[in-house]
Amino acid sequence: MWIVKIGGSLAKDPLLVDWLEQLGDLGGGRVVIVPGGAVYADAARHAQAEWHLDDVVAHNMAVLGMGQFAFLLQGLCPDLVLAAEERDLERAVRSGRVALWMPLGLLRREADELTNWDVTSDSLSLWLANRLNAERVILVKSCPVPFAMPTRGQWEELAGDGVVDGRFPSLAAEAAYPIHLFERTELMRMRDLLLDETMV
Repeated sequence: MWIVKIGGSLAKDPLLVDWLEQLGDLGGGRVVIVPGGAVYADAARHAQAEWHLDDVVAHNMAVLGMGQFAFLLQGLCPDLVLAAEERDLERAVRSGRVALWMPLGLLRREADELTNWDVTSDSLSLWLANRLNAERVILVKSCPVPFAMPTRGQWEELAGDGVVDGRFPSLAAEAAYPIHLFERTELMRMRDLLLDETMV
């Protein structure tokens, strides 16, 4: 099983449909898509700054933002199987479909290690990958990415530059699977990887 995180920064990008179509055509039986937070998570950040909301409130708003982007993705590609529970994600993949994560299980009543802005949908992709025993994780970004498969030190650099969140490097260091970074324009590279998983 592969986790493919579609960055929320692609929410207004014409290539978004191409990514979804390619994953839908070639990723059936293998791929679980994680939605980014898009402008919906940005709204949570702004609301927290404006109203001095606590981190649990902001976290829950951002999770619901990921859910809104998930609905947008399914609206663009109705064949994606929207699922909140891990067993339903696994069932969709086993049936040969592409699953789309609705992360409602991440809503919280009290603070924990996930309820701060060091954790975004990037780190949540690794969190889900660990829960599903994923074979690889792929992050699709709209910003330039200098490393295709970063090392631990390079993840630190990328976090410092804002390409991934602050928690990501420590989670990546513990990952037992390869983690790939893709720029929004690298559809052909993604196609090659889907067609032959030995290619990076």
